[in-house]
Amino acid sequence: MKFSKITLTFALAALTFVSCKKEEKTTETATTETVATAPKKEIAAENLETASFQIEGMTCAMGCAATIEKKLTETEGVKEAKVDFDTKTATVSFDKTVNNQESLTKLVEAVADGKTYKVANFKKA
Repeated sequence: MKFSKITLTFALAALTFVSCKKEEKTTETATTETVATAPKKEIAAENLETASFQIEGMTCAMGCAATIEKKLTETEGVKEAKVDFDTKTATVSFDKTVNNQESLTKLVEAVADGKTYKVANFKKA
């Protein structure tokens, strides 16, 4: 019985550490100063484009999908981004004069270690 508890505890600990890849932070932590973020520029209706694409390599909704969605949403020229972990699909509304398929693909694939996520089936709506 004691061996089973130890094995179960070890298995749960191992699963917790490897189940969700987190983005590595290589920058120094910010000082105690508050940094104000500039509001995003308004996107003209004629420049607004929506695209959807598959993201391969996501292993969880909270760490993977949420991190990618946040990165996309914070990107200049992106109005809105939604990443659905269940369907492994991202839908992004963006300014086509600022971003394109290549820039959005590079952004997503650079999240985490740069090798974890791959974009496929990029389609403009």
